[in-house]
Amino acid sequence: MANAASKKESKGFDLSNIEETIQVAISSVTVKDKAIFSRQFAAMFNAGVGMLRCLSVLNEQCSNARLRKALTEIRGEVEEGGGLANAMTKHPKCFDKLYVSMVAAGEVGGVLDEVLNRLAMLLEKMAKIQNELKSAMAYPQTVGFIAVVIFVGMTVFLLPIFADIFKQLGAELPVFTQMMMNISYILRGPFLPTPDENPELSGLETRNYYIVMLIGAVIGLAFAIKQYYQTPAGRFQIDAMLLKAPIFGDLIEKSAVASFCNVFGTLTRSGVPILNAMEIVRDTAGNEVIADAIEYARDQIQTGGSISEAFREKGVMPALAVQMMSIGEETGELDQMLIKVGQFYEDEVEQAIKALTSMLEPLMIVVIGGMVGSILLSMYLPMFAVMDQIS
Repeated sequence: MANAASKKESKGFDLSNIEETIQVAISSVTVKDKAIFSRQFAAMFNAGVGMLRCLSVLNEQCSNARLRKALTEIRGEVEEGGGLANAMTKHPKCFDKLYVSMVAAGEVGGVLDEVLNRLAMLLEKMAKIQNELKSAMAYPQTVGFIAVVIFVGMTVFLLPIFADIFKQLGAELPVFTQMMMNISYILRGPFLPTPDENPELSGLETRNYYIVMLIGAVIGLAFAIKQYYQTPAGRFQIDAMLLKAPIFGDLIEKSAVASFCNVFGTLTRSGVPILNAMEIVRDTAGNEVIADAIEYARDQIQTGGSISEAFREKGVMPALAVQMMSIGEETGELDQMLIKVGQFYEDEVEQAIKALTSMLEPLMIVVIGGMVGSILLSMYLPMFAVMDQIS
């Protein structure tokens, strides 16, 4: 009996371990998760709660499986006498180089609570920009998906029925209607039957040929672009094209400037050496052109150059941002000036997103109207031809 119970408990323990492993594998630590963790950690630590107690409380109330597992291991290492930043370096999927560097600076300077508050503010700003970008793209993505479903549904199921009726009445299909019917037969593919009366295409073999060619071309193009983007030259060229893209290029540039200024300003204010700070912001730039400019500025600093002059030479930063950096260098308050510039461009990003959303709404209406209108037109044109024959 005892052995059976022991085996059952062992089996249950194994199952729980498997479940926990799966949860850790599928979960990811978001910017919002780290912002909440930092804010709560700073509040408790500032109130005089010991670090081990803080980590225990945060571990108990953490809902993210990956972060909870990391906190358990971090607490164990800190309890054995290790440093917090050093323990965090072993969990790069939870705490990146930016986070670890700021925590290390806070530990050395004895201002860990202040650094955690700054981290929370920085991460909250980053999460805000990400949410605004997602919200801006949610509307066109949703409307676009609905439009495609409506277009495909009407083209595949409704249009062939009307076309068949008109042919039975002896009406000749107009050129535009024949074009739409060709699209319909291609979209139907090998899964739906083709009407016998179709004179435009020669059966399933022709349709399958077009479908295979189309799918192969799309997959091949996507794979080629992805492989090209994996190369340094390809990544640089595509990122440069994104910065110059109409409408979205300005938004990408402003988002990158806001991120750079906020991160770099927070790092230097927290006591991270400027060269290390430049290396961190380079790795978190998110755009190879911006990262290249940051690396160039870092090289210039090592030789006694100026950050603002380096960015002015590269020409990837707006003139206002470069000028504000120059003033910050002259007054010795670069970190404060960077925070102000970051806040300014955060507001600019917010305004740009609102303008983009207001512009996309009527544009999507026009697109949907054009798609539905083309189908209706392809059905009404044969109707006019039938009426002419009757009259």
